[in-house]
Amino acid sequence: MPNRSSIVVFSLSGFNATVKYRNTLFALTFLCYFLIIVVNICLILTIIIEKKLHEPMYIFLGSLCFNGLYGATGFYPKFLSDLLSDDHLISRVGCFVQIYVIYSNAIIDYSILVVMAYDRYVAICRPLEYHCVMSKQNIVLLLGLSWLVPLCCETLVISLSSSLELCGSHIDKLYCENWAVVKLACGATTANDIVGMVLIVFYFCHVLLIASSYVQLVKATLKSTEGRKKFMQTCLPHLCCLFNVTASLLFDLMYSRYGSVSLPQHLRNFMNFMALQFLLFPPILNPLIYGLKLTQVRNRLLNVFKGKG
Repeated sequence: MPNRSSIVVFSLSGFNATVKYRNTLFALTFLCYFLIIVVNICLILTIIIEKKLHEPMYIFLGSLCFNGLYGATGFYPKFLSDLLSDDHLISRVGCFVQIYVIYSNAIIDYSILVVMAYDRYVAICRPLEYHCVMSKQNIVLLLGLSWLVPLCCETLVISLSSSLELCGSHIDKLYCENWAVVKLACGATTANDIVGMVLIVFYFCHVLLIASSYVQLVKATLKSTEGRKKFMQTCLPHLCCLFNVTASLLFDLMYSRYGSVSLPQHLRNFMNFMALQFLLFPPILNPLIYGLKLTQVRNRLLNVFKGKG
């Protein structure tokens, strides 16, 4: 029976259904990756160059876009390479690096969305305190925590998973996923189960925090026309991004934990594709939703493309 020292390579069987369409999928995936790079870099540079956008909301948006680039880099290059390859293999180290980047990216998204919800809450419900609460020091602190906490959480997850003795190397997905590796363990995975459940509950609480802040926001904005306008302009895009990330991650979680190899192949192929949604859509939709909805960002981008600088 193989042990952890002998498992140096994992095979990704999710690509078996892509053989007939590999060229088409490669073209579409490359286009998707190209769009992610372009829209996120455009928005980041716009926020950096335009002094009027040096405000907390836009700084947090820039961080969200940078995280989109970070996550895409952990997934797309390897995925594109595998689409054109006959051997869908990934080294043990490469697998854990991919898990780390992909899932830290997902929970960083959540953390930044919580910070953005707090920013909108203070701006709309406590406007007189806004500049005091959202000072430069607090912005740096919130941004630091929104990255540091998820990276530390994922470091703990990877340290537990990488220490497991594995009795297999077959992953039935298109990319490395932590729970898929844990299921290959020869022995008990109690620590992994507990840490995984704690993190799920922890980030579910993020959703509750955002929901509670929006209850207060809705109450405050219904009182005036200007408040409703501000809610539609800055809060609605945030809710769209949150729903997008939550729905995608929920599907990935349910498929990873409860998906069955006994399901028909065509259904497993569909679920494999659906489980990719949190990697495909948020990095594109987040900057597009904000870039098109926020007037200052949209106007600045239009001026750039018109050559007005």
